[in-house]
Amino acid sequence: MSTQLNRQFLLAKRPTGMVSRETFDYVEKPLGEPGNGQILVKNLYLSLDPAMRGWMNEGKSYIAPVGLGDVMRALGVGEVVASKHPDYNVGDHVNGALGVQDYFLGEPKGFYKVDPKRAPLPVYLSALGMTGMTAYFALLDVGAPKAGDTVVLSGAAGAVGSIAGQIAKLKGCRVIGIAGGKEKCAYLTDELGFDAAIDYKSEDLPEALKRECPKGVDVYFDNVGGDTLDAVLGRLAPKARIVICGAISQYNNKEAVKGPANYLSLLVNRARMEGFVVMDHAANFASAAAEIGGWLAEGKVKSREHIVEGLETFPESLLKLFKGENFGKLVLKV
Repeated sequence: MSTQLNRQFLLAKRPTGMVSRETFDYVEKPLGEPGNGQILVKNLYLSLDPAMRGWMNEGKSYIAPVGLGDVMRALGVGEVVASKHPDYNVGDHVNGALGVQDYFLGEPKGFYKVDPKRAPLPVYLSALGMTGMTAYFALLDVGAPKAGDTVVLSGAAGAVGSIAGQIAKLKGCRVIGIAGGKEKCAYLTDELGFDAAIDYKSEDLPEALKRECPKGVDVYFDNVGGDTLDAVLGRLAPKARIVICGAISQYNNKEAVKGPANYLSLLVNRARMEGFVVMDHAANFASAAAEIGGWLAEGKVKSREHIVEGLETFPESLLKLFKGENFGKLVLKV
């Protein structure tokens, strides 16, 4: 193995504003062999997530930041090609924090096996991976939708929003998605069964919310933050629940994060706004994956993966998330 090279993207600096290729160092290092308790994984697909931008920042968060000079953190799926770990054999397919590189070498902490015969490998990074877990628990545990509720989701054509909206429909809710562009909005209504879609690029958002949510918003699943969050705060129903899952509009700010100006709507409507971190629910991932897997098999939930090719394209591919260019779950084929 030592004659092979492992291509890696290392975090070179803490970015200010938008990330770029200069945020990372591209290196090629000799590939080592696993020691006791370690495995060597050939990375096949890597998950590109908005959360990666936060992992580059220094400071207190729900997870330690990526260290300068370290391989950029990324979840992925791959195949075990060498093992000195009793629980993993050559040929096993695994899901874990593989990093932005050709190969992962180390202890498989937090890894678990996946079955490519059950579902295509990219689906284990979308509906059957952290994306699906996020949609499931953020909506059901924090949003707590009830049949007949009006549920609004921002970033609705993205990885998490599209699945959360479909689950809300399964629970008997009226579902409205906020997305950018006619194509994404048509996808939400025509393919995923949303009741309505609002194109924030061409419509006045407060007016559109008034039209689509005449009785107010019972559950708001926020992936965007900023002005979008403020617009929905102005349309809350009594006892509304707001899930703070993400705030992609704010991740690359050079100034302070824009907080909600309409927060007094929480007081007036006796509403609740709660942050969500998926790892808090890790103990229940298996049961959630089983239920989501059943919905996929029955055609009740659809999973869409936007696959881009080539490890070398990582910096530019990551930017698709922040430019709204991804359609569904963004996955990098190594």
